[in-house]
Formats: sequence, structure tokens, C-alpha cells
Amino acid sequence: MSDLPSHARVVIVGGGVMGCGTAYHLCHEGWTDIVLLEKAELTSGSTWHAAGQITHSTSSFSLGKCVDYNIGLYSGALEAETGHSVTWHGCGSFRLAYEEDEMDWLRHTLSVGRALGFNIELVDPAFVAKLHPFYNLDGVLGALHTPDDGHVDPSGVTQALAAGARAKGARVVRRCRATNITRQPNGEWLVETEKGPITCEHVVNAGGTYARQMGEWSGLQLPMTSMTHHYFVTDPVPEFQDLDRELPVIRDDRKVSGYIRMEQKKGLIGIYEKENPNTVWEDHCPWEAENELFAPDYDRVMPWLEEAMNRMPVFADLGISRDVHGAISHPPDGNPLIGPAPGAPNYWCACGTQIGIGWGPGLTRELARWMVHGSADISMRDYDPRRFGPYATRDWQVVKAKEDYCLRHEIPYPHFNRLAGRPVKPSPLYDRLKAKGAVFEEVFGHERPRWFARGGVEQRDHYGFRRTPVDDMIAHEVKAVRERVGVMDISAFTKVEVAGPQAEALLDRLCANRLPQKAGGIVLTHMLNRRGRIELELTVVKLGQARYYLVCAAFFEQRLMDHLVRAQEIDGIHAEIICRSDSVSALSLNGPRARDVLARVTPAPLGNADFRWLTAREIRIAGHPVWAFRMSYAGELGWELHIPRDHALAVYDALWEAGQGFGIADYGSFAMNAMRMEKGFKGAGELTNEVTLPEADVMRFVKLDREFLGKQETKASLAAPLPWLCAYLQIEPDGEIDGHGGEAVLLNGETVGSTSSVAFGPTVGKILAFAYIKPHAAIPGTALDVLIHGKPRAAKVLAEPAYDPASLLPRTDTKKVAAE
Repeated sequence: MSDLPSHARVVIVGGGVMGCGTAYHLCHEGWTDIVLLEKAELTSGSTWHAAGQITHSTSSFSLGKCVDYNIGLYSGALEAETGHSVTWHGCGSFRLAYEEDEMDWLRHTLSVGRALGFNIELVDPAFVAKLHPFYNLDGVLGALHTPDDGHVDPSGVTQALAAGARAKGARVVRRCRATNITRQPNGEWLVETEKGPITCEHVVNAGGTYARQMGEWSGLQLPMTSMTHHYFVTDPVPEFQDLDRELPVIRDDRKVSGYIRMEQKKGLIGIYEKENPNTVWEDHCPWEAENELFAPDYDRVMPWLEEAMNRMPVFADLGISRDVHGAISHPPDGNPLIGPAPGAPNYWCACGTQIGIGWGPGLTRELARWMVHGSADISMRDYDPRRFGPYATRDWQVVKAKEDYCLRHEIPYPHFNRLAGRPVKPSPLYDRLKAKGAVFEEVFGHERPRWFARGGVEQRDHYGFRRTPVDDMIAHEVKAVRERVGVMDISAFTKVEVAGPQAEALLDRLCANRLPQKAGGIVLTHMLNRRGRIELELTVVKLGQARYYLVCAAFFEQRLMDHLVRAQEIDGIHAEIICRSDSVSALSLNGPRARDVLARVTPAPLGNADFRWLTAREIRIAGHPVWAFRMSYAGELGWELHIPRDHALAVYDALWEAGQGFGIADYGSFAMNAMRMEKGFKGAGELTNEVTLPEADVMRFVKLDREFLGKQETKASLAAPLPWLCAYLQIEPDGEIDGHGGEAVLLNGETVGSTSSVAFGPTVGKILAFAYIKPHAAIPGTALDVLIHGKPRAAKVLAEPAYDPASLLPRTDTKKVAAE
């Protein structure tokens, strides 16, 4: 007889740390009608062979919040709640640095850690030697010390999470393999299993190395690849036998490409080799796999294993008592897939997690909050499964997973550009711009220019935590736009058309601002979730009667499509929703001579009387049809030009030729970001799912005299004391280090928040930042400090944009075209 119920609110498939963590946290958020299915025994997939380490040493602000929660859970809270031992070893850890770039990384990580309130410090080699006398510190410049770190028994953690979920009513069914997951006509999910079917409102894919093939049951493409990772346990170490304390974990990214720690009185060495990484199960993970390990491949890891012996001489003459070579899921960019599956309402992902013990409980807590309340409490942009599109094919996934594996212990430089498997979706201008010096980045598969090489600067990425030659290129491009005219390929933007008799009703229900009333009208607005948090910012253009055109950041494409489709289902409002992102290209033309250039290639009137600010018109450029939007993210006189893809190159060439007499220049996303910071325009780093509109200080784009999704929550946020407020800061530069986001903000030496975006403004000669800080610290004129690379830098809160505070330049009237 089956021990499965016929129905549950949530069915979780997978009994590792991610599945059990999701069950545990859903119960803590109030949902207890949960069934967790495991095909074998709990932890029998990737979880059981994990090394179990966790560290505060992360420069990711959102992951830092998860890690801190997890350490608190492991070091006492979980065991106290459930009575299940998790075998916490609070030995602390060091991350070593051998070169200045590594030291800069540690300094930045220190600044982020201080914003999060971590117990964290930068120490010299002598300090390391006191706590770890056996490590060879030759060449080490310094280390990041995180004394609250440790390691834990992965199986113990998972069993404790499962026990905590059971205690609150969740059911855990072992030896019950799911065989199919399909959505029913009524919107529910049918999970078929070896013990019978079960219907549910929500399904969670926590399948680990099976997650990708499980997604295929439901027509989903969940990009991840199984990579194998080694760790080795030595014979007993004589020097460890009389120690009265456990040595700190050593993370040696440069020499070992991994970690070294004690395992009772033995040594443990974990290695992420930086070449020839190994994939398994590219097509299909066998269902019969259970506690699966592979034979060690010593040849592949030998250079790093030999260096581990060099760094730990007490290991050199010992044998290996145990080798662990198991499979771990790697997504294309290294970040797990946590959140809604694309195009599948109430299908949730808790998979693709390469560091399940380090990240899992915190991320599953946020997933549970998202499911129950409509939004997580940290920014989920980096983990949202919808950040990938159909371009993420099986072959591409493998290429990117191998790249990610090799980067596990490399320096995570700001703006690091992952080049494998590129280009994916080049725009029609790609070859032309590449020939002109463009260095590209990938956003949702699109190739977008970052900056343009000139003056002998090599056309490649230049990395560093300090200023690089790229900063001079950015300054040159900003100057061209501010003083003359610049053109940028912005084809990567998401472009969606919503049309039909009910199009207005659908969008009016979702947008916090009032829709444009006349054809050609443009508004900036935000869409919220049911918790009143920000889903995304977008521009809405009314192209004509019952026809709207939506533009937002590239990586929100699937999120926007899902939000629109889900609203149709819930509200019974139906409109035609067409994604135009691949069929329509776009250019941005900005600068005081933008009108002069545009007048050379179109007969359309361009003056203020005929083509007002924040209006759209269909015009022809060099004979080609173009939708021209008079708006500017750079804060200058400018237009966005949206062009059928086949005509984009011809329109660009016409503009370029027309601009020769006006000093036209190409510019990229780095210059665009610097200019938006000079103008005080908030971006995706500020407008996240963890904040409300009042907290983001964007209420000028909100109309509360009408109904929209999230209105009541917005009003409640206005009525209550705000926990934080997005402030605009000016920071004194030192000419060398500008900051990168996540840094602690201090008022009279006390941490009051952290930065979200930081960039140097070449026009104003200051570092500019947005920061979420306590409201009493966000008052304009307040003197603050920002901890940049561990050192406080003087800052103040600005009341208005640093550049053109009255915003007169975008609205400037027509000028006569200069004579030939």
C-alpha cells in the first residue's frame, strides 16, 4: 500500500540538503502540507560526499547573508531545535593571498563583510603561522581571517533539516522515485512516482545531478552540468595527534586551487583543478546511481596535489587513506538556480548548487519566503533560473560548466568576463563594432559593447580592483557624449509588445505608474509582486490604440514574460504578448549634437514643438522605418531608435556617416553606467525584489489614486518606519580605487548600510554611489564614510544629481544644423 497522499500543497523532489532545506524552511514560513520524495536515501546524491565547509569569506553581499545564517544554524540553532547532531567544527579559516590583486580582493571582501557585520579581519603571515604552524607560507602576503567559519557533517545537517520539517508536519517519503512531472489543465502539477501519483499546487525540483533531466519532463531547460571534484584524506598525521584544538581551514586559491584542513587527526585536501575539468552524465544521470563515486584521476589533479604537499610538508610522506571523487552540478555562471522555472507557474527550482552546504539552507530559506509570501528577502537576481533563455543549449551548458569549474579558485575580478561559448546572440552590428575596438559582454545571450579600445590600449578585458586603462577609455566615451554625440548598440534590451483590446487593462493592473494616455506617450514605471516588492523597472511606450511596447533590462526578459502571462491567468485578462527582443535592434543616440546628427538622416521634424521629451514617433532614417523614442539614460539630448533587425546596420552606418562633422563616437555599457550614476538614475542593483518603492525612493513614478498589484503593500510601506532608504552618495576619490558595490557605509564609525552601485563619474570628478542605509543617515548633506578596500573614505549624501541637477539638457530645444 502506498504511503503517498493523493494531494499536497507542495511536492519536493530530491532529498539532499537543498530539498530538505526547502521543506524545513517552508514549514517555518507556515506551509506544512508538504511531501518530500527521495528515490533512495536522504543525502545519497551529491550531499553525502560534500566536504562540508562554510566560510564568511565571500564578496557577494547576498550570499554573505545566506552564509551568516547558515553558520548560525550549524553552530547551534539547528541541533537545539531538532536534537539531531550536525557535528559542527568551529575552527575558523584563512584565505591566503600571494599577489597584490589577491590582496585587493581580500580588502574588498573585508569591506563587504563589515557591511554584513561579520567577524572578519585582514592579517599578516605571522598571524597565520601562530594559529596554523604547519603551513608553508613562503610568498604569502597576507590572509583574510574569518574565525567563525568551520565545517559540518553534511549528512547530519540534512537529516536534522528533514527532522525539523517532519516535526512541523511535512512528510518525507524515501525509496520513491519520481518518474514524471506535468502541469494539469487546472494549473496544478501531477507528480508521477513509483508508488503512485500525487497532485500538488507547487512542485520543487531539488534533484541535484538529476535536476536537468527532471526539468525535461515538464518541457523545461534548466542549464547545469555534472562536474567531478576530488578531495583526499591522508593517513593520520603524527603532528596532529597531540593538538588540543583544530587547525583553521586554509583556502589557498593560488597554489592549491582548493582547501586544506584537518579531518579528525588526518589531513583533508580538496582540489578544483584549473585545466582539463571532467564532466559526467552529460546526457543522463543514471537513476540507479546511489552514493556514487568515481575512481580518482590523479593525473588530472597531480600538479595541485603536489603543491598541497609542498604547502603542508607534514603530509608529504603520508599515504592517502581515502579518495572522494564525486559529481556536483555546475550552472553556466556558477550561481545556483533558485526560484521560478521559466514559463512554468508554481514550478520552483532548488538545484544547480555547487556549494550546497555552504549556501543551501540560506538560499532555501529565501526560496521558501518567495513561495509563501511572493518575494525573497535578499536580491535573487543572480540566482533566478529565468536569467537564462533558450540559447542555453546542452552543448553550451557543458562548455560554460567547464569554464566555471576552472574559475572556482580564480580571483573574482570586478566585471569578470566569461568568454567561453561566445558569441551567443551577436547583434547585426557585432562585426562592425568589433572591428572598431569593441570589447563585449554577454547579457541574456546578447553581445553588448562594454567599451572601445583606442590610443594603443589592447582590445581585451583589463582586470583589477584598482583603476585600469579601461577607465581612461570610459572617460573618453563619456566626454564625447557630454560634449558632442555618442551612439551605442542597445539591442540587448528586452523588448516586448502587448496588444489587443485588453492590453491596457492588463498593463494598468501591473504598472505602478499611470500608463501613457496618448499614442506616442512614454512613461517609466515599475511592476511589483504581491508582496509590494519590485519585480522590475521598465519603459512603457504607447505605439497606438491598444498597442504597447515595453523595454527593460536584458536579464529580465523571461521574468517580464512570466509576469505578464501569470497576470493574465490570475485576472482573466487576455492580450497578445510578443517578445521582440531578437527581431528588433536598438541604438541610443545621445549628446548636445544628437539632433544635428539625426536631422541629417531623417526628414522628420525634431524640435521640441514637434517631437517633445518623453514621446515616441515612427520616423524613417536613410529610408528605413524606425521607432524613435525621445529619452536618454545618459541625461543628455537624445533618442532611442528601435529598428527592425535587418535594417539596424544600415541605420547605424547612416548615423555614423552623418556624425562625422560633429565628432560622433561609439560608447559602451561602462560609459552608460558612469553617466547614469552622474545623473542619479537608479538601476537594477537598486531596484530589487528585497525593497519596496518607498524604500527605493522612487515614489515620483507611482500613482496611488488607482489600483495596481502591490498598491496596498506600497501604502503600508509608506505608513511604517522604513528599515532602510536608497541614498545617493558622493565619495571622495583617491585616483586609484573606486569601489565595486557591497561596501559598508559608516556614520560616526557605526555601520548603517552598504553600497549597491559604485562608479567614478568622469564629468564631475567624484565617485558616485547608491547605498541602502538607515533613514536617519540618508538625510541630504549628511557626512558619511564608505569603507573601500578596508579603509574609510569621506562621503556625503546628495540631494540632487551630481550632473545637470535640474535635468535641463535632455529637454533642450532645437539648434540649427551646422553648415557644411
